[in-house]
Amino acid sequence: MTFLNLIRYKNLLMLAFMQLVFRFGYLEIVKIPLSMFHWQYFLLILSTCLIAAGGYVINDIFDQDTDEINKPNKVIIGKKISEELAYKIYAGLTIAGVGIGFLLSNTIQHPNFAGLFIVIALVLYFYSSTLKQIAIIGNLAVALVLGFSVIIIGIFDIYPNTFPINKPLMSLHFSILFGYAKFAFILNFIRELVKDIEDEEGDKIFNINTLAVLIGKSKTTKIVCGFLFIPILYLLYCCDSYLMPNKLFYATLYILFLVIAPLFYCVFKIWSAKQKADFHHISTVLKWILFFGILSVTVLTLNIKYNG
Repeated sequence: MTFLNLIRYKNLLMLAFMQLVFRFGYLEIVKIPLSMFHWQYFLLILSTCLIAAGGYVINDIFDQDTDEINKPNKVIIGKKISEELAYKIYAGLTIAGVGIGFLLSNTIQHPNFAGLFIVIALVLYFYSSTLKQIAIIGNLAVALVLGFSVIIIGIFDIYPNTFPINKPLMSLHFSILFGYAKFAFILNFIRELVKDIEDEEGDKIFNINTLAVLIGKSKTTKIVCGFLFIPILYLLYCCDSYLMPNKLFYATLYILFLVIAPLFYCVFKIWSAKQKADFHHISTVLKWILFFGILSVTVLTLNIKYNG
């Protein structure tokens, strides 16, 4: 369990589940010509999860001092495993993830795609070592990585099989993936800001310039509250402009009750949040909103299929 907790196995399972949903709960249902066999798609999931696991490890290595204050009961490096071993685990996970990415890129005859895995690994390293200490920039970096984990599905599974004859159809489905990537990005960006508020005490001691440290908890909370209305208004617009006119009632109800309503809950909850536990609760709720938001692609796809 020490190793599993170190690599945040629950987050990795959610990442893998998200990618499985897009393949088997969306792309295969709409029956477009996909580029990868199932075993190749498994390699894509494995590669992204290994690189993400490495990112969690290197983040914990650089955050040892702040974690002693922010979450002392969850500190692993320096207590349960040595820093030297942690570096070896990080190197092993990252090299394995990038190596599998190289193998996958060559099997689909696009070896240049391998560079994407190197870029992701580098962003995660520089996030932990440098970018995390820069207000907003660090939050944007880690949010972009999650958003890209959705876009990479389109790059590997849709783009190689896109030709002039099917370009409009393939572009449509790529744009839907891109829409979900934007949703994942904004939600994770908000969640990173909430986590910064939660960790403000330790970050301030070690001069980590998060937004919460620079302008204070109260002002950051109000900014987060404002950002929460971006996905709320966008989803309400989608329901009113696309789902309801096409009589996709099941998908509309799903999004209203399992995505939009919890987002409103977060707005009201964060407005009155004071304690560290309050912000941790909001962070957890946002993670579940992301989970149900991603799952909505399957609900929407099935609603369209059986409505027609």
